[in-house]
Amino acid sequence: MGKNLKQTLYEGDWLRLVRIDHWESCERTHGQGMAVIVIAVTPDDEVLFVEQFRVPLGSRTIEMPAGLVGDDHAQDTLADAARRELIEETGWSPGRVDVLLVGPTSSGMSNERIAFVRARDLTKVGEGGGVDNEDITVHTVPRSDAPRWLMQKHAEGFELDLKLWAGLWMIDRNPDGSPAT
Repeated sequence: MGKNLKQTLYEGDWLRLVRIDHWESCERTHGQGMAVIVIAVTPDDEVLFVEQFRVPLGSRTIEMPAGLVGDDHAQDTLADAARRELIEETGWSPGRVDVLLVGPTSSGMSNERIAFVRARDLTKVGEGGGVDNEDITVHTVPRSDAPRWLMQKHAEGFELDLKLWAGLWMIDRNPDGSPAT
């Protein structure tokens, strides 16, 4: 690359559009561009999914619980953000959280990185549904039915976050393939 000249083209409340040399990309303006995705299974062996309307897609999506790190809490750790988002979105509180893997979500378009976090020893503490105007619907799906259920939702017109399949794999496995403990 050239001199890596960085120019801000636009900055909003949550995102910044930049040009670095000839490349345009988007940056998160909070929490060093970090987000968490929470892999959570209830004591009844049900996977927690959330459904919400996503404005950029103009569609309802199915995702695992997720959220930004440091959006409202500057001192957030990945584990703190995962706990908070799981409770806010689903009403389930984890007794234990393990950060599994951190990596980029779309390395050619954004500086955003996401951490896969496995939540264990869940306790129901509320209804979930999100905060402010999130309007989240919580789905608890038997783990054995999860892939089929997701494909049914896709057939119904929902957008599916592709990270769902990585999350399903990491219910029982660590990123290196070893059994989860």
